[in-house]
Amino acid sequence: MVKLHIKKGDESQFLYETTVEMPVDDLVKDVSAIYNGRLKVQRLCAEMEELAKHGVTLPPNMQGLTEEQLVDLKLKDDWGEKCIPSGGWIEFKDPLTIRNGKAPQKNMADLINKTIKEAKDMISKKKVQSNDLVTQATVKEALDILRGAVMIVYPMGLPPHDKIKQEIENEEDLSGTQASLDVIEEENVSIWFSGKEMLRGKKLKDFAGKNEKTKIIAKIQKRGQGAPGREPVVSEAEQKQMMAYYYKKQEEMKKLDAESEEAYLDSDWADNAALKRNFHGLNNIKWGPK
Repeated sequence: MVKLHIKKGDESQFLYETTVEMPVDDLVKDVSAIYNGRLKVQRLCAEMEELAKHGVTLPPNMQGLTEEQLVDLKLKDDWGEKCIPSGGWIEFKDPLTIRNGKAPQKNMADLINKTIKEAKDMISKKKVQSNDLVTQATVKEALDILRGAVMIVYPMGLPPHDKIKQEIENEEDLSGTQASLDVIEEENVSIWFSGKEMLRGKKLKDFAGKNEKTKIIAKIQKRGQGAPGREPVVSEAEQKQMMAYYYKKQEEMKKLDAESEEAYLDSDWADNAALKRNFHGLNNIKWGPK
């Protein structure tokens, strides 16, 4: 099986495994699904962290308003009264006034946060270092456990305008957000290897060779952006090892230079008492039986 180390720019994303016979079209479809799925998990985790702190999202027309403004405008959060966390709630106001401040009790908040950590670990970039794969099944499992945690804490469901509900039901609207810049739709995905774009209609072996035991670095980006930057000749870890090696050699050379500068002190001509011993015939005296 060929192992692809998927990167975006210089940043590692995940490891993907397939065969050299895989069509590039299928590769693009699978890799883009995993890439965008990981982003979805990250967005969902970020929103759920706020859910655990401050409760459900206020209706759009109430967000950003002070309590006085809400009273003056006679606005009421009907959904907030329906969507109560299991076991009751504690007041913890949202400084951004996006959520209603009815936070879950500690045990329910802990459940959410524990699930968030588990989901993040499942799709973490650190899996590249541990040589673990991330697949569509991995992403689906992460989304499933997040959905399950929300259902446990909010058995009555979430308001339709809550981003968590929209993400879970695949109805999220990312237009105008930073997140929209990160997502790459499948039709706009291009995968590059060794300075060449893997063209659709061909197979992976046309670019990576026929060796099934190959491990390559492939970069994902939007089509039309040109070739991504090439990988450095040596890795960061190898560069650190080389620097440590040359530093050690440099220190050894300094030590040798210092020793050679003081070596003359062992010479006869540098001995202040040598002349006196010579006059008294004390040179080359040997002790012991002849």
